[in-house]
Amino acid sequence: MRESWLKVASEAAREAGALVRGYYKDACTVREKGEDNPLTDADLASNEVLMARLLAALPEAAWLSEESVDDPARLGAELVWIVDPVDGTKEFTLGIPEFVVSVGLVERGQAIVGVLYNPITGELFEGAVGVGAWYNGAPCRVSTHQGLDGARIVCSRTEMKKGWFDKYLGRVRLDPVGSVAYKFGRVAAGQAEATFTPQPRHEWDICAGVALVNAAGGRTTDRHGNPFTFNLPKPLVDGICGTNGPVHEDILGLMR
Repeated sequence: MRESWLKVASEAAREAGALVRGYYKDACTVREKGEDNPLTDADLASNEVLMARLLAALPEAAWLSEESVDDPARLGAELVWIVDPVDGTKEFTLGIPEFVVSVGLVERGQAIVGVLYNPITGELFEGAVGVGAWYNGAPCRVSTHQGLDGARIVCSRTEMKKGWFDKYLGRVRLDPVGSVAYKFGRVAAGQAEATFTPQPRHEWDICAGVALVNAAGGRTTDRHGNPFTFNLPKPLVDGICGTNGPVHEDILGLMR
């Protein structure tokens, strides 16, 4: 069953991504939903496609999206699609190809399927817990790197500019990346050992990425080390930590 749900999610993400690609570096309406939180025509077009395709394929599932009005009826559903039509909209508007269409499926509060598609680089991250994970069609696993020394950390470009990671320079290798979800994908594909922030994030930012990292053999928790539970009344999580596993406790220690 999860294999078929993964196929549905992948097809929908690629279709939505094709639309997003058409808006990239083109004239489109940009609105501000809040401080440093833009909304574009690409977000709305992607959301429309994802909603139509995913709910048609799995009509018993509920829906939670950054770009849809929240329906409290989702709280009683066993299956919920949790999506971000364009995760990394700020990068999209700046012409930086570090954004993805993010599609996650939750069953009884647990993220079980995740797909991330970068329509500019063509990267496709796919995973289903208990089934496996793939990067551009090839099976992938998290890295086996042990310890913080030399660990590759995909971090927030904004947080890096603020100097949050300065004290770790020389010990870890920092790689600033835009989209939160994209960072999780990099960890799942073995391209980095960890991503983390003590700052709160929404469920749609991380759902697909959490499923991917877990499917690839990694570990995901909030900043306190608690596993994630999704489809909560207030879809906000208290910090994030996604790793290959061996470095997880060290990363949690950094945040403390």
